[in-house]
Amino acid sequence: AVVSTQSGHYGRGTNKQRALVFAARGITFHARHLMNDLKVLMPHAKSDSKLERKEGLYAINEICEMKNCNMTMFFEMRKKLDLFMWLSMVPNGPSARFLVQNVHTMDELRLTGNHLKSSRPLLTFNKAFDEQPHLSLIKEMLKQMFATPNMHPKSKPFYDHVLGFTYLDGRIWFRNFQITDQTEGSLVEVGPRFCLWLIKIFSGSFSGNVIYENPNYKSPNQYRTELKIAASHRYKAKAEKNAKKAAVEIVPKEDELDEIFHTITQDELKQAG
Repeated sequence: AVVSTQSGHYGRGTNKQRALVFAARGITFHARHLMNDLKVLMPHAKSDSKLERKEGLYAINEICEMKNCNMTMFFEMRKKLDLFMWLSMVPNGPSARFLVQNVHTMDELRLTGNHLKSSRPLLTFNKAFDEQPHLSLIKEMLKQMFATPNMHPKSKPFYDHVLGFTYLDGRIWFRNFQITDQTEGSLVEVGPRFCLWLIKIFSGSFSGNVIYENPNYKSPNQYRTELKIAASHRYKAKAEKNAKKAAVEIVPKEDELDEIFHTITQDELKQAG
């Protein structure tokens, strides 16, 4: 089911929102597939070659200026394990850094939902985004990033899918649904799936003062260290328990039937006499 947003031919868009979506060198294939899935959902997105590691994050502002983009979504990888995502409004900010978790791409899920490519999405947010100031800021950044501009040349004039953002357990959960029936409002999930754990919000674009820092955030390195410490504690407790068992002397019980088969010696007869 599709909902037309306009009738007749549509010309060049007047909304000049353009988003640059790219990554740093060293990301895994799983992260690259997620980035490509998001590009498919964003017809106003532009791509670029991977950013070299020797270049700083501030160079992204210059790349956006050359690409004529006013916002960017940037992915970077640490230790081939941890995926981080930047959302930034170029060139004056703000910018936010997230840890990306629970990633499931479209090819991985193979869900039954399907929608038109380059169609405009409906964005939904739960009430939690309006309860805290930093979440309201993140909500506005997500709206500008994922909302396809009206009359954009590469977009189709239909609403046939919903992008859902839910703040739960300190994380932002992303889902993409196809609108199968407009009257009943039935939805079928398309994918991808992932969740964002907010780390920090900066006043500028990849720079500036820290205007918010998540007090509940725990880095992946710290989390892995705690797991190793907990495993070592369990091993030590088990080793101490086994050592205590081995230290206990096992005293055999006397059997009353042993006296029946006892042979009396001469010394025992003399002692008895």
